[in-house]
Amino acid sequence: MTTGLLIVAIFTAAFTLVANRLRTTIVTAPMVFLTLGLALSMTGLLPQKEAVHGLHLVAEIALLILLFVDAAQIDLSALRKQHVWPVRMLFLGLPAAIVLGTLAAFPFLPGWPLVVVALVASILAPTDAALGQAVVTNPIVPDRVRRALTVESGLNDGLALPAILLFASLAANAMDGTQTNWTVFVIKQLGLGPLVGIVIGIVGGKLVLLADKQGLTSNTFEGIGVLALAGSAYLGATQVGGNGFIAAFVGGLCFGNVVKGHCKFIYEFTESEGQMLTWAAFFLIGLALIPEALLHLTPSILAIILISLFVVRPLAIWISLSGTDASPVTRIFFGWFGPRGLATALFALLILPKITDQLAAPVLAIAINAVWISALLHGLSAMPAARWYATRVGAMGACPEAELIAVSAKPLVTVASTPHQNRSSQDQ
Repeated sequence: MTTGLLIVAIFTAAFTLVANRLRTTIVTAPMVFLTLGLALSMTGLLPQKEAVHGLHLVAEIALLILLFVDAAQIDLSALRKQHVWPVRMLFLGLPAAIVLGTLAAFPFLPGWPLVVVALVASILAPTDAALGQAVVTNPIVPDRVRRALTVESGLNDGLALPAILLFASLAANAMDGTQTNWTVFVIKQLGLGPLVGIVIGIVGGKLVLLADKQGLTSNTFEGIGVLALAGSAYLGATQVGGNGFIAAFVGGLCFGNVVKGHCKFIYEFTESEGQMLTWAAFFLIGLALIPEALLHLTPSILAIILISLFVVRPLAIWISLSGTDASPVTRIFFGWFGPRGLATALFALLILPKITDQLAAPVLAIAINAVWISALLHGLSAMPAARWYATRVGAMGACPEAELIAVSAKPLVTVASTPHQNRSSQDQ
C-alpha cells in the first residue's frame, strides 16, 4: 500500500509542474486522475475495498464544500435581472433534461420502475465545467458564453439535488412497499435543510463582515471559517432531520450574497484547495468504481449514456434557449458542453443506500460509466470545439455572443480583488 501511495504522491507532484500547460490541451485533470486510478487498480498496490470507504468520505466532503463555495460566488440579484442564458438553462433546461432523459432511458431499462428511471435521468442531468476547462478558461470563446457555462455547472448540481432525493425516496417506496409521509418528507428534506442554510449563511456572512471591518480576522482565517460554515450547515441540517447538502447549497447562496466580494477565499478555493479535493475524488473513482462499472457496461447502458450526451442535453438546452438572442450555433455549443462529472458520481453514491441491491449496481454503473465517457469525449473535443466555435462566432460579426457587455451591467459573480479577475465576466 505504501508503494501505491508513493506513486500517487510522485505522480501528483509531477502533474502540478505541467498542469497549467495541459489546460490548453485536450488532456484534462479528470482524465489524468481517472486513468491513474484505473491503472493502479490493476496493479493491486492499493486495496480497492479501503478505497471505496475513502471515496465515500472524500465524496461527501467534496460535495458539501463545493456546493457551498460554488453557490457563494453567484450574485442572485444579477442572476434574476440580467442573465438570461444561465437562468433559462437552469430553470428550463435542467427540468427538460430530466423529463427527456426519463423518456429516452425507459425503453432501455425494461422492468424498471418509472421512478428509478427518473432517478437515473436526474443523476445524469448535472454538469461539471471542470471536464471542459479548455472551453470555460479559453479566451477565444466569448466571455458571455464561458460565464454562462460556468454559472450553469456551478448551480445545476444544487438545483438537481431535490429531484434526486425525491425520486430516490419514491424509488425506495416502490421497491420495498413502504409508505412515506410526503408532508413530513418535504418539510424535513426540502424545508428544514434550506432553513438551516439560510440562517447559517446570513448570520455567518454578517459576522465575517463585522470581523473584517474591525480587523479581527484575515483572509487565511476567513477561509477556515468558510469551510467551518459549510460543515455547520450540513451538520446542523442533519441534526434537525433536514438534508445537509441542500443546506450547504442554500447556505452558500446566502453567505455569498451577504459578503459580496469581501471574502477572497470563496473565489480562490476552486482554483487551489478545491483542485486537491476534485483530483482526489476522480482518482478514487478510477481506483474504486470504474473497474466494476466497466463490467456492467452493457449495450443498453452505453446507449443511455450516449443518448444523454448527444440527444437529451442538446435538445433540452435548445428548447430552454428558444426565444432568446442565442444563435443556433451557440445553442449547439451549449448543448454539447454539458459534461457529466463529479456531481453525477457523488449523487449516485449518495442515493445507493436508498434503493435495493438489485438496482444499486446498475444505477451506479450508469453514473460512473457516464463520468469516464464524458471525461474522455468532452476532454478530447473541448479545444477543437472551442476553436471551431470562436471561428463561427467571429464569422457572424456583430452578434450577441461577440458583443462587449456594457460597463454598467452588474456582474453575475461578485469578485474580490483576487488574481482570478476573469470571474468578473458578465452575461446578460
